[in-house]
Amino acid sequence: MATLRTYKTEGIVLKRTNFGEADKIVTFYTKDYGKLVALAKGVRRLTSRKRGSLEIFNQVVFFAAKGKSLDIITEVETRQTYSQWRKDLKKVGAAYEMAEMVDRLTAEGSEQKEIYELLCSYLQRLKTTSKQNLPLFVNSFGQSLLRYLGFWPKNKSFPANFNVEVKIEEIIERELMSKRFLLLPEAGLTRP
Repeated sequence: MATLRTYKTEGIVLKRTNFGEADKIVTFYTKDYGKLVALAKGVRRLTSRKRGSLEIFNQVVFFAAKGKSLDIITEVETRQTYSQWRKDLKKVGAAYEMAEMVDRLTAEGSEQKEIYELLCSYLQRLKTTSKQNLPLFVNSFGQSLLRYLGFWPKNKSFPANFNVEVKIEEIIERELMSKRFLLLPEAGLTRP
């Protein structure tokens, strides 16, 4: 696990941001450390071996070295790509919304294995969820997330008309940008 200067962990890629000419800053939700932000040097180069592994939503195992401001990803191995639903725009939109919820509601370095397992479980179940049920699916994920993080009492049920997005936006005091994906016109999807 962790040593003084390097460590290994498993995580889901929540988001990536270009940095400099060839690098990316990658935000993971990890099994051992919770939310973690690290630098992937040279990953935007066509010759980078890490390039394909650090795609958003991938479940990966990676090694990192402690850095002054950001840890540096030294090796990465892909565990799961969720390729079964990656070509479905609506399912990708649902995954983006779940990833944004986790990113916005969690603090860096606060390990919670339940959140990691919840996210992995929902990304796996996305392949068998129908497009018509995606809004309810995302709402269910958000409700579980709110309970695990202590924003909703564990023994209190949610009202029938509860809108998880509105509650999360109240907590983070900003709009969830990814919710727009599920509002794209297709198959008459509407939010619960």
